[in-house]
Amino acid sequence: MLDLQQINSFLAVVRHGSFVSAAEATNLSKAAISRHVADLEAHLGLRLLHRTTRRLSLTEDGQRFHARAVELAAALDELETETVSHGGHAVGMLRINAPLSFGLLHLAPLWPRFLAENPNVSLDIDLNDRIVDLVDEGYDLAIRITNLPDSRLISRQLASTRMALCASPQYVKKHGRPKTPEDLADHHIVSYSYLTSKDDWRFAGPHGEVRVRVNPRIRTNSGDTCRLAALAHQGIILQPDFLIGEDLKQGTLVELMPGYDAFTLGIHVVYASRKHMSLKMRRMLDFLVNAFESPSWV
Repeated sequence: MLDLQQINSFLAVVRHGSFVSAAEATNLSKAAISRHVADLEAHLGLRLLHRTTRRLSLTEDGQRFHARAVELAAALDELETETVSHGGHAVGMLRINAPLSFGLLHLAPLWPRFLAENPNVSLDIDLNDRIVDLVDEGYDLAIRITNLPDSRLISRQLASTRMALCASPQYVKKHGRPKTPEDLADHHIVSYSYLTSKDDWRFAGPHGEVRVRVNPRIRTNSGDTCRLAALAHQGIILQPDFLIGEDLKQGTLVELMPGYDAFTLGIHVVYASRKHMSLKMRRMLDFLVNAFESPSWV
């Protein structure tokens, strides 16, 4: 029979990328984690992990086993929650992934209220702008800012955010104000590298959609870095109003090309389809939907 501790250690190694990191995350020793994985491989008669001095990766057998092990862990977590929960109280841990800037500005202030309302729930929050695989990486839900949520996942839209082209008044005074997208070729551009269209920026103009390829002076995977570069008069940025809305209100950034509208993105909470949703998940989904009924940046 499979040993659940061995499976949990194996999942921790895959999730955290190393035996050392898995040991730190689980409060077990590296030797114990290594023994659990070795015993699991011996029991199955399969090699689950490729081990090199630089990295770990799943074997083909490991990939198949990992996918089923993640499902098993989720099912056991739901079983525990349903068994332990009583009197309508949500119990257990929720693993949440969200974009860095949005998570810091608009989610972090919400967590104390959620925890106060659900004292038996704990949160494991991971902030980064990478698109994670919810099932393979063991997340319960994620916040995604896009118009194309993964069709394999269930999605609920929380709000929307408008992309705005802007720069500081000092930059505009020194370099001039672009009037059309084509004028951007003559300007310093600070580009966000995770933008779906990359350096191909598109706008809705008086005569339809206009696309222009920009040549960034600065390219970064951080929206906050884009914002700070613009505030330091380093160039023009295309960023969501949930991030730069206050700057526009205060006048530290000014919006450019009023005749050309950039696109709007949906802010979604996504989660894997499960037949039986735990109470803690339902509580979190309802909480997020209610929290963003009137977004602060609109």
